[in-house]
Amino acid sequence: MQQTTWDVIIAGGGSAGLSAALMLGRMRRRVLVVDGGAPRNRFAGHMHGVLGRDHTSPLDLLAAGRAELGRYDGVVIRSGEIAEASVIDGDGDGPGGGEGLGGGFAVTLADGERHEARRMLLATGLRDELPDVPGLTEQWGRGAFLCPYCDGWEHRDRRIAVLITNPMYVHATQILRQLSPDVTVFAAGTASGGIELAPEARAGLDARGIAVEERAVEAVVADEQGALRGIRLTDGTVTAADVIFVSATPVPNDALLRTLGAEFATGPDGVDWVQVDAMGRTSVPGLSAAGNLTDGRSSVPYAMSAGSMAGAAINGELVEAEVRAALSNTAPTAA
Repeated sequence: MQQTTWDVIIAGGGSAGLSAALMLGRMRRRVLVVDGGAPRNRFAGHMHGVLGRDHTSPLDLLAAGRAELGRYDGVVIRSGEIAEASVIDGDGDGPGGGEGLGGGFAVTLADGERHEARRMLLATGLRDELPDVPGLTEQWGRGAFLCPYCDGWEHRDRRIAVLITNPMYVHATQILRQLSPDVTVFAAGTASGGIELAPEARAGLDARGIAVEERAVEAVVADEQGALRGIRLTDGTVTAADVIFVSATPVPNDALLRTLGAEFATGPDGVDWVQVDAMGRTSVPGLSAAGNLTDGRSSVPYAMSAGSMAGAAINGELVEAEVRAALSNTAPTAA
C-alpha cells in the first residue's frame, strides 16, 4: 500500500483523536488514524474525574476505544509517525475534488507510505517539561503530579509539597489547601533560580496557613523502593513530603501544525498555542486540531468532547461540500 486516499487523516490516537474517529466512522467516512503511542497521561497509573472511568487506567480507556472503532470498517488505525505533511493545491483535482472541498492534504509516514485526505485533524497532544530537579522525573505520575483535580483527592490530608516555577500555579496551591491542612510551597526554585511571589499571592498563602519555604530545592529524595520521601534543599535539609505537585511547562507537539501554516498566539501561560474556533478549525482551510494540542489544561473528558465536536464538524463540512458538488454536476449547461 504505497498511496491511499481517505476522507480524513487523524494524527494522534489519544482521547481526542479516537473520539473524532468514532464520530466520523459512524458517518461511514474513510478515516486513517496515525498514532505514535505516547499519550500525555501514559505516566499515570490511574485517571480521575472521568465519569464512568474514575480511577481506571488511561491506557485501558484508549485500548477500549480502539476496540470499539473496530466495528466501523471505514476506520483504520496505524501505529507510527507522520514524517511529512503538506497542503494539496485546491484545484478540484486532488482528494478534495469538487467545488468548496479544497485540495486536501498529503502525508508521508515514517515508513515511506504516502496518504492523501480531503481533511486533516491533528490531535498529537503535548509533553510536560519538568523543572530541572534531580529525582523529579522518576517520580512523575508516581509521587509527583500536575493537576489538583486529577490527583489531589488521592493525597488528601497528607503532606503536600508544591514546587512552583510559574506564578499562575499559586491558584493550584490554594486548591490543594482544600484537600489538606499540610501544604508547603517551594517557590525559590533550584540553585539556578526560581520565582518571586507577588505580595498579594504571598498574603493569600499566609492567610490560609500555607507554609512557604524560602530555601532553594536541590533534589527530590526517594527511599530504597523508589517511593517519594521528601525534598532536599541546598543546605542539605530534607523536608518530608508524601506527594509533590509541580507546575510543569506544557510543550505542544505542534510541528505538523507549523509545517502546514496554522496561526498561533501566545497564551497567558507564555506558551504559543494554535488558534482554533469552537469546532477545532484552524486558520488553514480543512485543517482542525483538538485536545491537549490546543490547551494545556485539557483533561480526558475535555479532549474527548473536543475530538467528538471536531469530528462532527469535519463531517458536516464534507456533507455541505458534497451537496454543492452534486448541485454543480446537475446544473443545466448553456446551449
